[in-house]
Amino acid sequence: MIGEYNTQRPPIILKEYGRNVQKLVEYIRNEPSREKRTEMAYTLIELIKQLTPSLKEQPENPQRLWDDLYIIADFNLDIDSPYPMPERDILFKKPKRMDYPQSPIQFKHYGKNIERLVQEAVKIEDPQEREDAIIYLGKLMKTFYSNWNKETLDDSVILKDIERMSGGKLTINIDKVREDNLFEKLYKERKKAKPQQNGARQQGSHRQFKGKGNQRRRG
Repeated sequence: MIGEYNTQRPPIILKEYGRNVQKLVEYIRNEPSREKRTEMAYTLIELIKQLTPSLKEQPENPQRLWDDLYIIADFNLDIDSPYPMPERDILFKKPKRMDYPQSPIQFKHYGKNIERLVQEAVKIEDPQEREDAIIYLGKLMKTFYSNWNKETLDDSVILKDIERMSGGKLTINIDKVREDNLFEKLYKERKKAKPQQNGARQQGSHRQFKGKGNQRRRG
């Protein structure tokens, strides 16, 4: 008996169900009796539920199984289904292409969201709240910049960038910023402990432990 090669077989329409399910659908489709086709279709749906473990992990959606049954049958299956046959054009309709924002980013090292935050800060009317927003923006910008560059960005450069993004509406005294370190990064890099320091700590702990032991012996 000559084996059947995959290249000689029809392609599998829905690979998650396999070739055997596809053969059963073809067998059902060729059954002359509509009543018998319907009965076998219901039986096949229950069989698919048992043979496909992934269906147990997903929310129950019985209509999806019937839709898949029609897809495997190439929308040529005359049965009394609990759900109407899906329309081929709607089912295989390609989703619309999403439009991505095309507005240029003026300061890429800060990101587009910083520009949005600057525009929101411009809307603030209270002087103190506006100054707090400028300080927070400065902290954010210095933090974001340090993520991409090793060198430190001068506070005056950050302030000029804020003024440019806000059209000159957001500003603060640079001397005050430098004196109070207002644009300090939101987080500081953790310094790794030196091995010598760790060794010294361990030796110190060892001495303390020995000292306690000696005290116990003396007691």
